[in-house]
Amino acid sequence: MLEIQVTAREVGWRLDKYVQEKAPDWISRTFIQKAIKKGEVRVNNEVKKPSYKLKLGDIVALNLPERPKTVEILPENIPLKILYEDKDIIVVNKDPGIIVHPTPSISSGTLVNALMYHCKDLQGISGELRPGIVHRLDKDTSGVIVVAKNDKAHQSLSQQFKDRVTEKVYAAIVHGIIKKDYGTIEVSLARNPVVRTKMAPLEWGKNALTYYKVLKRFGIGTLVLVFPKTGRTHQIRVHMKYIGHPLLGDELYGKGQKDAVYGAKRQMLHALKLSFFHPTTKEKMTFVAPLPEDFKNVLRILSEIKNK
Repeated sequence: MLEIQVTAREVGWRLDKYVQEKAPDWISRTFIQKAIKKGEVRVNNEVKKPSYKLKLGDIVALNLPERPKTVEILPENIPLKILYEDKDIIVVNKDPGIIVHPTPSISSGTLVNALMYHCKDLQGISGELRPGIVHRLDKDTSGVIVVAKNDKAHQSLSQQFKDRVTEKVYAAIVHGIIKKDYGTIEVSLARNPVVRTKMAPLEWGKNALTYYKVLKRFGIGTLVLVFPKTGRTHQIRVHMKYIGHPLLGDELYGKGQKDAVYGAKRQMLHALKLSFFHPTTKEKMTFVAPLPEDFKNVLRILSEIKNK
């Protein structure tokens, strides 16, 4: 049973959008819509329409279905680009096209499968599907990612990400010419109420803050360094689209495969640098992941177009 009380921030929200926002990610939008229509979602123990506008203090209740059963995760001999490793942590330069951790529908070919093969001392922490994972990169985002190898390291790193102690720098290639050399994007983000796989700039979402710095302008695009100060899902991708400069190759928020003419066959986003404090020694550590070949190839193609 999911039972939550409406706060001042949520007054006036439609019931259906409220439930979609509050329900766990593994609950589909279709299930929520059907549940409301069947009267299985109740407000103050009363059945309401999807369009019902919530009031302060309303109690919204929904019977949740069983969570999909997790599947066994097996070690797989997948090559890893290891930047650093000790008994507490491992830092990897993730290739594009690799999912970080398994899902109920995808149990192989992930970074976790590779880590389980490589790290004999990787403990099954933070849930069966996500051993050691303290932050994520999207499937088609490349770059540096740190993984905890034990509970102590996991707790320390998780807290650092939560407290925004970590420092993250991304390289991105976006559409269009960004005129300002520096910029700030502060727009709240929430899951798209209609397309649950996407995020959207919504005033009632979670605060999200991104800084950027222009490195080079091309004829049709711009190379930028991006400094996300919060860690929302798809934050950089949505924020850059919000200011009119979606990432090259971005299937969800940009032109997707149409950008293949520039060599961009995935979103041009790379986690370039990550800094954090070591869980045991407390030493500040900084790791840089070199740009992958596909990213550099897009830069070459854009340079050639610019110079024609």
